[in-house]
Amino acid sequence: MSRGVSVGVLLTAALVAGCGGNGASSGEAAAKPALIVSAAASLTEALTSCSSQFDQATVRLSFAGSDELAAQIRQGVEPDVYAAANTKLPEALNQERLVLEPRVFASNDLVVAVPADSEIRSVDQLTRPGPTVVLGSESVPIGSYTREVLARLGDRQGAAVLANVRSNESDVKGVVGKLTQGAADAGFVYASDVDATGGRLRAVRLPERLQPTVAYGVAVVDGAPQPDAARAYVEDLISGRCARALEQAEFGPPPG
Repeated sequence: MSRGVSVGVLLTAALVAGCGGNGASSGEAAAKPALIVSAAASLTEALTSCSSQFDQATVRLSFAGSDELAAQIRQGVEPDVYAAANTKLPEALNQERLVLEPRVFASNDLVVAVPADSEIRSVDQLTRPGPTVVLGSESVPIGSYTREVLARLGDRQGAAVLANVRSNESDVKGVVGKLTQGAADAGFVYASDVDATGGRLRAVRLPERLQPTVAYGVAVVDGAPQPDAARAYVEDLISGRCARALEQAEFGPPPG
């Protein structure tokens, strides 16, 4: 796919998500190159806030499920930076020589999200008949992490939770949306997603034995049109303004 087509696809997604630019004046924006960043949906609030202050380029953000964004890159879409909610997808793309060496830049906690006034206080309550549950699909990181939790619950309890599932969403924002709309009683999301709802949802913490290691990986896309700005953006995610924005949004430092 040509660069012109790929940028068009990504900018369309960014505009739909309401995350089109960095807030600079039209003259300043015209003087800067456009940096296209494809990022996991769970990064929406943090990256939207910090990218507006990135000095080296006008950042255009495209948010979706990490698996969907990886598929776009495999199909020829050419963003400058790819940031995923796991490390497996960037590592796989690196093995395919589609991105440069990935780096881990953040962590998160998996939680059960419930409406603020819910009576659900523990994950064990989701194993009983009655509560409706929404998950991420198996192919997206939030769904994969969730199924790690269900496996650690044991066959019987994990199956009991799955029996209460009403939908599998394509990204974590889909799970959050079902909960805030009142379409489900509980869902597995990241702690940062609950924080972003401004009190509409409450986090039910998982026991330590159930908590998966949630690590976020980022890489410069091979052949990125703006390689210098892309590398600078990755550094910003690791130790700059965006790293601070992630911390404020309830993300943790890289695991280990």
